[in-house]
Amino acid sequence: MVEGGPVKADKTEFTECWKISSKNPYIMKLAFAAGIGGLLFGYDTGVISGALLYIKEDFEEVDKSTFLQELIVSTCVAGAIIGAAVGGYANDRIGRRKTIMVADVLFFLGSIIMAIAPVPAVIIVGRVLVGLGVGMASMTAPLYISEASPAKIRGAMVSTNGLLITGGQFLSYLINLAFTRAPGTWRWMLGVAGLPALIQFLLMWSLPESPRWLYRENYVHEAKEILEKLYPEDEVDTSIESEKADEAAIGETMLTKLKNAFKNPVVRRGLYAGVTVQVAQQFVGINTVMYYSPTIVQFAGFASKSVALSLSLITAGLNAFGSIVSMLFVDRYGRKRLMIISMAGIIFFLIFLSVVFIEASSHAPKQGCPSKFGILAVVFLGLYIVSYSPGMGTVPWIVNSEIYPLKYRGVGGGIAAVANWVSNLIVSESYLTLTEHLGPGGTFFLFAGVSTLSLCLIIWFVPETKGLPFEEVEKMLAEGYRPCGGRKVKGEKVGKVTGDDNAA
Repeated sequence: MVEGGPVKADKTEFTECWKISSKNPYIMKLAFAAGIGGLLFGYDTGVISGALLYIKEDFEEVDKSTFLQELIVSTCVAGAIIGAAVGGYANDRIGRRKTIMVADVLFFLGSIIMAIAPVPAVIIVGRVLVGLGVGMASMTAPLYISEASPAKIRGAMVSTNGLLITGGQFLSYLINLAFTRAPGTWRWMLGVAGLPALIQFLLMWSLPESPRWLYRENYVHEAKEILEKLYPEDEVDTSIESEKADEAAIGETMLTKLKNAFKNPVVRRGLYAGVTVQVAQQFVGINTVMYYSPTIVQFAGFASKSVALSLSLITAGLNAFGSIVSMLFVDRYGRKRLMIISMAGIIFFLIFLSVVFIEASSHAPKQGCPSKFGILAVVFLGLYIVSYSPGMGTVPWIVNSEIYPLKYRGVGGGIAAVANWVSNLIVSESYLTLTEHLGPGGTFFLFAGVSTLSLCLIIWFVPETKGLPFEEVEKMLAEGYRPCGGRKVKGEKVGKVTGDDNAA
């Protein structure tokens, strides 16, 4: 969809986002309403880190089994894999808005089930339901926001979802800390998430569907009415006209769309970039920090649960702060540059963390024993998060919300989100086992090596999309792009996405 023609992205700043959204608060209303899905995403993935400490106290079998602990953490991720796959289909079939509302129902049910769980198996059932909601929300919320935002501020607006994800993680640590002395501790921690899910469901009930999805489904009048609320009058007709090329998508089955997505070089190049950044986001090891942060702090020598949770709250706060930095700079300096800088910092501090934890373990061989290296480990953990959050924390979701043509946006985003959650599952399910065999230091060093490989893949496969209208992104993918900028990568002849999907 064209948003008033090409945009001079080098002049785009956060102030532009504020200027446009303050003149038209409706844009911000849509972004924050959809972004509550990000808040739930962040809360439900972060809250387990503190809750697990108290679940182990209530259930002896959990305390004695590393596998059961990993299972409670990772079943949410397993559910998210299915949720992301279903979400890709649901986005195209029933629309972005209804998909978010379905996710809210799953969030709510899962939260209630976990809060009343009499045995660990019921907690796992609740975690699966919440995971289904997380998977659907993780790809749908940024997509909805992206499709309701002008190109010049699209990155900053989608970053609001990233801010709410990290805000949700920060909130989860606050809630964890608040309920440390309350009866039922972990039940309150896990059950509270039902409230924002209910709030979002009611908000989305009153909000419109994505105008791009409406147009694709031939609801042209309804789409135009919404566009008139979002864009200046002189841009609305141009936006509608630009969608005519995508009418061929209507009526395709999901299976046909999947086949054509992989056959078409334009979409395939988008998937190279989209899947690369989503897998890289997880294999830097961030969710071992978010899921097991109190445990990691205990590895560093702080045995008290309340102290571990308090120090973990600092890391979560730094993560939220990084999302604000992303909003300030993602439209000004670009998606790819922000990710490269972010990855460089991640690798640097992972190496330092590895060294510090090796030293900490050698000076305090028992978990929870004080060590002079403990506070240093927490400092480097914070710096690692500060490096991660502005770039790799938010930008992969921005890239995936804008790199696919409308015809394949749901299926492309779904494939990339599944890749993200599969990677998340691998990392979260294996972390405690890795620390048992390699130690925390060796595990962080392994993440540093994988991050170095990921940085090389980002440089090679990911184009810069800052400030580009959607059809300009599609044109760039059609022409090809060089790893260090510019266009034209030799090798494949491409057909237009809107035309012959079987072009060689």
